[in-house]
Amino acid sequence: MKRYEGRRSNGLADVRVNGVPLNPRLDLRKHSVTGYEWGYGGSGPAQLALAILADCMGDEFALRHYQEFKRAVIQSLPRQDWTLTSGQVLEALKTLGASLPPSPAVPFNHHPQGASNETR
Repeated sequence: MKRYEGRRSNGLADVRVNGVPLNPRLDLRKHSVTGYEWGYGGSGPAQLALAILADCMGDEFALRHYQEFKRAVIQSLPRQDWTLTSGQVLEALKTLGASLPPSPAVPFNHHPQGASNETR
């Protein structure tokens, strides 16, 4: 099970998955080139929702559902720090009525963190 953690330090937002920085997936959509945010419904939270869903569920799924995930989960996260597990992400998606892929534990369109478009 994956563990997503967001923390603020000196005003900067840091998000990690299992202790490693979460890839913002700017290759999918560029909502916020200044970084992640949470606790409201803007561009930084949209980038975070996209990144978490892409990491947890795959690119295609993320592109279809990240805005609703942002509204349901990301904009309500506590301002200072938070933790979400992949299990909690799946539960939130079920609550939203998202049509889940057959095996969400293995993303159907997953790219290694940090891989560029040229290497895909």
